[in-house]
Amino acid sequence: MKKLHAAGRVLAILLSTTVAVVGLTAQTVSPRPAVPTEPIAAILDAFRSHEVIALGEGDHGNEQGHAFRLSLIRDPRFANTVNDIVVETGNALYQDLMDRFVSGEDVPDVSLRRIWQNTTQPFTTFDIPIYEELFRAVRAVNMSLPPARQLRVLLGDPPVDWDRVSKQDLSEWQHAMAARDSHPAEVIRREVLARHRRALMIYGDMHFQRKNLSFNYEAADPQARTIVNLLEDSAPATKVFSIWTNTAADLPMLQADVSRWPKPSLATIGGTVLGAADFTSYYQFADDRVVSRGGSFVVPHPSRSVADTSYGGAGRRGPLPRIAVRDDVPSPVTWALR
Repeated sequence: MKKLHAAGRVLAILLSTTVAVVGLTAQTVSPRPAVPTEPIAAILDAFRSHEVIALGEGDHGNEQGHAFRLSLIRDPRFANTVNDIVVETGNALYQDLMDRFVSGEDVPDVSLRRIWQNTTQPFTTFDIPIYEELFRAVRAVNMSLPPARQLRVLLGDPPVDWDRVSKQDLSEWQHAMAARDSHPAEVIRREVLARHRRALMIYGDMHFQRKNLSFNYEAADPQARTIVNLLEDSAPATKVFSIWTNTAADLPMLQADVSRWPKPSLATIGGTVLGAADFTSYYQFADDRVVSRGGSFVVPHPSRSVADTSYGGAGRRGPLPRIAVRDDVPSPVTWALR
């Protein structure tokens, strides 16, 4: 198994779970302790040098991450800094519907729900109240803003019309599934970068890997591409400020004083104890690695075994979690929640 370390400038947030970062370059000096700062101001400040900030969701549905995102979006400084919010939890087929809703138009609830109920994901992951609440929070913020300054929500899940999908013909859904990273990357290029705007991207964290863990950190296979490495490696390239949230890791096991950090907090972790940890300290879900050879998947070796691969528990309930954030490091991940 490859061991990854953090290098370069990295940030770590503390919300109520745990955070950490990983890079590809070995550190040459003894790591120092990570030091926390206030996260919202730090994230907004990062937009001075980045057009896109990728804020990981952590486990889909976790309420701690959702509470932080609401605090960020409702901060009066946010709309003065950011133009767009790109989300995984919405079918791009309904972009016009979302545009009308967040601008204040009346949209029937039965129509609005199609946005998050009719995604490429054929289960109820996104059909829980926190995702609708985020959209309604953006609408409420926009009501206090002039039209030119209103936030736009860009739906990143590829368009799929379920009325045209059947057991006999799954091609439209299969095409959309294959584009779950390339489609949002293209939306960001077209709607954000080409228009000289700034965007907060809210997605599941594995879409932010620079090197794909599931593909054993090999990037040659097109299926190993993620939103972040597509944006950073394809012209016109843009550097993404990535925030990785994972509700499984336990940061105080790596750096004891993290348990005393204010919640929420943000800390640079490049060159720190947290940044030096192996990525599997933060992503603790057992999964076989694969590589593609001649169009077929080969399993080179299983990933490290872990004691608990379950979702839920403290990661979904209780006080705000600790989050780790990282920036400017060529690693597969950014941070993890405790």
